Amino acid sequence: MALVYRPTMQLSGLLFSLLGWVLSCLTTYLPQWKNLNLELNELEIWTMGLWQACVVQEEGGMQCKDFDSFLALPPELRISRILMFFSNGSGLLGLLLSGFGLDCSKIGERQQEQKKRLLLFGGMLFWISGITAIAPVSWVAHSTVQEFWDENIPDIVPRWDFGEALFVGWFAGFCLILGGSLLNCTICSTEVHPSVGHYAVAEQQDRCQHLETETRP
Repeated sequence: MALVYRPTMQLSGLLFSLLGWVLSCLTTYLPQWKNLNLELNELEIWTMGLWQACVVQEEGGMQCKDFDSFLALPPELRISRILMFFSNGSGLLGLLLSGFGLDCSKIGERQQEQKKRLLLFGGMLFWISGITAIAPVSWVAHSTVQEFWDENIPDIVPRWDFGEALFVGWFAGFCLILGGSLLNCTICSTEVHPSVGHYAVAEQQDRCQHLETETRP
């Protein structure tokens, strides 16, 4: 079955994957994985990311301090660092492979099977990148919910809440998985090249002319 919009789907998949990869890199370094509002001082908002903790003051702007030790971090933040690095690396590799495997790419035009393999590997890497981006933000969100509803913590103790980086990470993972799916869907289709279509039209015209010649008295 021929897919007319195959190049468009490939470019759409690559653009979605590029957007997801950029957002995944942004999520890695955003300090808003967790937010904390102090009831005693509503002018200050504390935030926590994978690399630093910050305090946002209405008059003094934002002040951040890097974490002193990797081993002193909670388990979800330690594992999240590793998974986000893996997500960013696999997404970058997927972009490189998929770029060479596109039909509109002039590289390896005579090696269509190799280009299909590159496109397939690129789509799979985007899936892996999307999953490894969704997993850490979901884990941090789950631990935040558990701590928020922990009955052993006194009510007067402030509770951490979801930060903006979690929502950016979820959207990044969705874009990566969607982009990889679009790329892999195009592999199952066959493309009709313009030269093939012109050849078929010319052959049909020759047959018609031949039939007209034979039917003449």
